[in-house]
Amino acid sequence: MTNWPWINFEINLQKLPWHSWVKLGECVAKCEQIKTVPLKPEVRNQLHLIYLAKGVQATTAIEGNTLSEEQVKDLVDKKLELPPSKEYLKTEVQNIIDACNEIAVDISSGKFNKISAAWLCQFNKKILQNVPVAEDVQPGQIRTHAVVVGNLYRAPDAKDVSALVEKFCDWMNSSCLRNEQMPVHFAIIKAVAAHLYIAWIHPFGDGNGRVARLLEFAILLGSGIPSPAAHLLSNHYNVTRTEYYRQLDKAGKTNDPTEFFCYAIQGFLDGLEEQLKYIREHIIDVCWREFIYQRFQEVVGKKVMRRRRKLALQISGQKDPINREHLLTLMEKDYRNSERTLSRDLNELEKMKLIIRDGRSYIANKDLILQLLPFST
Repeated sequence: MTNWPWINFEINLQKLPWHSWVKLGECVAKCEQIKTVPLKPEVRNQLHLIYLAKGVQATTAIEGNTLSEEQVKDLVDKKLELPPSKEYLKTEVQNIIDACNEIAVDISSGKFNKISAAWLCQFNKKILQNVPVAEDVQPGQIRTHAVVVGNLYRAPDAKDVSALVEKFCDWMNSSCLRNEQMPVHFAIIKAVAAHLYIAWIHPFGDGNGRVARLLEFAILLGSGIPSPAAHLLSNHYNVTRTEYYRQLDKAGKTNDPTEFFCYAIQGFLDGLEEQLKYIREHIIDVCWREFIYQRFQEVVGKKVMRRRRKLALQISGQKDPINREHLLTLMEKDYRNSERTLSRDLNELEKMKLIIRDGRSYIANKDLILQLLPFST
């Protein structure tokens, strides 16, 4: 086993630069924010769907699957239809969806408490089920042949793989990658380390990258990181695929995974910020709707004011500026093709500073809500 000095089951965290530790702290804080912000059921479900689709699409796209994120969403919703020639793409993705769901159930029921060779084999078999593979690949079984990855990386000899996998599992289950004072910080490090070592050992004839990313997902989810966030690293590797492979290659050649950790931590942090932006937008929307109701609450019984409140809410529900003609179509019962009445109502909403005019189009003035944030310099 000395032929592969980078597979030493050690991580020198003293090499991790201080700014990466700071970013790890930010990651933990943002995960806590995501966990503790109450969302409307439909927003919560949509957040789960979006990032499940991103993560699943990413981990299969890296391996060459060409289904888009929208197609994966349709598959999750059981609405995707493909011609027979592309059914195998659907199968590949469905296998990952099923694996993610099984992992989530196991973690919630307390069944996932340690990493084992049997666990790795089980999920390798699951992700390769009914998927075309090479003749020498046996899904769910440790490989018995030599492997060269991308014509560049020669994985350990087949005769050493079983022992390396056992040593890897013992290392993962030991206290080496735990810290009682910073459990989630170290869980993120452990997840990335697990990913690296599965990629390096390459225990299976096929599906190693997907197993590595599934294990990474399982470790993150098992540490208490919310489900949408646990998919972020797979998405990061996919959208920065060239850098992903460069970092993997460099970590092996230099016998130093520090830069890979920095790369993964930064991508995780960026993904968390994107998730929080999505969440903030929906929180602002809830606050904005409440704000509109408060502005009209004293005259809620008057027909004209009810109509104007409805108009304000209709404009607020649009992502882009909406013109008069579209408003007349959407609110035909309220205005019955009377552009004059619509104009009066729009002018009143402008005076109340609830909307902003842009030519013949209008958009909600949600910046009013941002003015209610606590004062800061």
